[in-house]
Amino acid sequence: MPLPANRKIWTWFDGDWHEGNVPIMGSADHGTWLGTMVFDGARAFNKVTPDLDKHCERVNHSTQAMGMNVTMETGKILELAQEGVKKFGPGAELYIRPMCWSTESGAMTVDPEPTSTRFALCLEEAAMPPFVGTTLTTTRFTRPTLSTAVVNAKAACLYPNNARMLKEANDKGFANVISTDALGNVAETATSNIWMVKDGEYFTPIPNGTFLAGITRARVMTQLRAAGETVHEASLTLDDFRNADEIFLSGNYSKVTPCVQFEEREYEIGAKTNLARDLYMEWAGA
Repeated sequence: MPLPANRKIWTWFDGDWHEGNVPIMGSADHGTWLGTMVFDGARAFNKVTPDLDKHCERVNHSTQAMGMNVTMETGKILELAQEGVKKFGPGAELYIRPMCWSTESGAMTVDPEPTSTRFALCLEEAAMPPFVGTTLTTTRFTRPTLSTAVVNAKAACLYPNNARMLKEANDKGFANVISTDALGNVAETATSNIWMVKDGEYFTPIPNGTFLAGITRARVMTQLRAAGETVHEASLTLDDFRNADEIFLSGNYSKVTPCVQFEEREYEIGAKTNLARDLYMEWAGA
């Protein structure tokens, strides 16, 4: 979903808060020209910030996975994020993005110098998308593996692959894709984790080293199981999704998003999808 050009932004960088889209990287920074940028995304809406601590923690895990040193402790990132939220109006709908990158090269030039890690925290107004259905198709592009990319990090360099998936989907008249690994196992969509419902039970792809098992995914799973629902993490194929009774997505930006069409098949927004969203929102206190 495009963000408005005049959106309100506050950025913490170099020890202070700055209003607006503040420049934070130099033209010769390692992160600029060699892509050592990691980030995470959390949400603020309806006066709640669900799992904000886990998102702050994960950006540090991503930083380490990229070969950089952590420079900002998780608790301090959390404190800064909570401080930043207060710069907006009560109940503001925000995207909270902590980021780390390297400014210098290591001994082999293309590797980052671990001690040159920089940190910034950007909060910007971004409305929560309405609970309406999305459409899905397949893609000729696949998810990389840990042996070919840093898939154990929320790394900016992974997103061009997702972007070309979305471009392909849009060219075909759809909003998003169901992506697979090289063996044909369903991984996720181009923007979020994916779920299906069959015969009253929930299924989601088992983490297979090609995608991040998301924080919202874990929270939805926990709430469903606590409510007595059956949830399976399993190896799933595209045909499994073609034969599903319901399909929905989970991710930080939109939380739970129903699917109303996969390829030529159309779906109603089903009771199990509604339950997943309701349980999440009830837990979040939203």
